Amino acid sequence: MDQLATDRKTGRRAAAARQPFEIDHPKTQSIPFVFASPHSGRDYPENFIAESRLDALALRKSEDSFVEELFADAPQYGAPLLKALFPRAYVDPNREAWELDPRMFTDKLPPYVNTSSARVFAGLGTVARVVCNGEEIYHGKIKFAEAKRRIESTYVPYHAALTGLIEETRDRFGRCILIDCHSMPSVGGPMDRDHGTQRVDFVLGDNHGETCTPELIELVDGALKSAGYAVRRNNPYSGGYTTRHYGQPRNNVEALQIEINRHLYMDEARIERRPGFTALKGHLDRLMEKLASAGFSK
Repeated sequence: MDQLATDRKTGRRAAAARQPFEIDHPKTQSIPFVFASPHSGRDYPENFIAESRLDALALRKSEDSFVEELFADAPQYGAPLLKALFPRAYVDPNREAWELDPRMFTDKLPPYVNTSSARVFAGLGTVARVVCNGEEIYHGKIKFAEAKRRIESTYVPYHAALTGLIEETRDRFGRCILIDCHSMPSVGGPMDRDHGTQRVDFVLGDNHGETCTPELIELVDGALKSAGYAVRRNNPYSGGYTTRHYGQPRNNVEALQIEINRHLYMDEARIERRPGFTALKGHLDRLMEKLASAGFSK
């Protein structure tokens, strides 16, 4: 292959890698579900890594690694799967669009920016100042223009895609049920309210009964417990921005956040799949099968 062809091939790969999301569609959507994995992206731009004081492995500690693989068979059960390709440490789509920490910027932030949320105080805004264990990401401060560019090129198209899937599903079935898929460290970290606490296998978040019907969370809770897992609701996670923003049962859109204990399927230090990955994926496949056959489309 000549150099020009090599350069073109490399350029195509780079362009594809910069796409902010992918959607795996079923041949025909047959159930009113949309699955989303907002935190499993691992396309780290080179300039972002260069700006960071952390190495690549430390940056990846904020990822919900491999979650999109655990739910990869959603289209086989009749539902689309939306996957963010950009990493959470770069832009977090499970925040408001403009939750930013003024301490990390060289210039003054516009008045529309939310600088006072609990997430901002923790350094975990839309563009995070720290990773999940509290380590600072950057050598120094960055410009607001950089955060704006990131948000507009990743966050905005991701949520446009998610909104489109929800609206298409509701138009087709009269309702939409969003399953927002996440993973959590096995032990509460220094930034968490359950610091040092060993966590259960699954945490289901419905904002304390506000974002989905009891029928849905009961089914998911029961299916996971019948598979032998320990399940807790809304503690320490009751659902992030995505769950609270889109979960509006009165408007025929429900949302449920699922947090999976990483110890079940991966080596948390090395960010590698463990042997338990296959068994867990099988149980999640059976969960999706139960959701597909539960009559939610009626």
